[in-house]
Amino acid sequence: MKTMYIAFLAVFILFSCNDSGKKDTSYRPNSVGNINNLQVVIDNDLWNGPVGEEIRTYFAAPTDGLPQDEPLFTMNQMPVSTFTDFARTNRIFLHVSLGKESKVKIAKNEYARPQVGAIITATSEEELIKLIEQKHEQIIEAFHASEIKERQRRTKVSMMDTDSLKERFGVSLKVPSAYRLANSSDDFYWLRKNLKSGTTNILIYTVPLNTITNDSMAVSQIIKMRDSIGGGYLPVEDEGRFITEDAYAPYLFKSEIDGHFAYETKGTWEVKGAFMGGPFVNFAIKDEERDRYLILEGFTYAPSVEKRDLQFELESILRSAKLTN
Repeated sequence: MKTMYIAFLAVFILFSCNDSGKKDTSYRPNSVGNINNLQVVIDNDLWNGPVGEEIRTYFAAPTDGLPQDEPLFTMNQMPVSTFTDFARTNRIFLHVSLGKESKVKIAKNEYARPQVGAIITATSEEELIKLIEQKHEQIIEAFHASEIKERQRRTKVSMMDTDSLKERFGVSLKVPSAYRLANSSDDFYWLRKNLKSGTTNILIYTVPLNTITNDSMAVSQIIKMRDSIGGGYLPVEDEGRFITEDAYAPYLFKSEIDGHFAYETKGTWEVKGAFMGGPFVNFAIKDEERDRYLILEGFTYAPSVEKRDLQFELESILRSAKLTN
């Protein structure tokens, strides 16, 4: 009996570690959870106090570029003692607790696959707050990348044929099969998906490289560009025009698509006089080899519907872009 136990233990150790001696996570169960649903593991007294407020400040902050406030993540809180078994399989989690040392760890596939978790421990509440403030951007970036990858994985289940994009624009995109071609020409593509109330849309076109000259002028030049192209190609009723909503300046970020520098712009669009509007995300991808910017834009028209996850799907599609030779 003792010999059998030793043999079992040896097999367990063998399968628990890889050749480098690191823990093997290949046997982990599949992770679960809706897109952008964050499991917050923290005891009730911390959650209901200043530490919880600090978490909500960053992880429930309004999502950039939406017409109404919607939180960055939908958070579900549970005490540390209940974080066991199936409760550990959420795809993204934030674990915050008091301990004997102060540290932050971003763990991959700790309890399930794929999974990204941020584990924060500190010797006091004040130290927890300090660590959350210092590391929240890094943690949010890790969660965002994980959710983009998951959204793209779901898209791969059933994809639209986009081979014509390679021929006309030198780019491939992973687009769900629910989209259809709404309009196309040699220099403009419009893909659309019908919703119960409204649509989500993808625009693809190119502009000369000198259209966006520098960082300081980028916002105004991108607005001028998209108002000219979108206003000229997208049909609207009553002689309206599809333009950037002018009450608030869009958010501008520097990003990267397929190894290429890109300006990422998030804001809202409108059709003046028609009481129509919604959010957009625009990537201007610098393609110096072809002396152009490749423009990929996703926008939503969905009155009275929350738009965070609709825009997130569009962003995941646009980030799947691969520039071809």
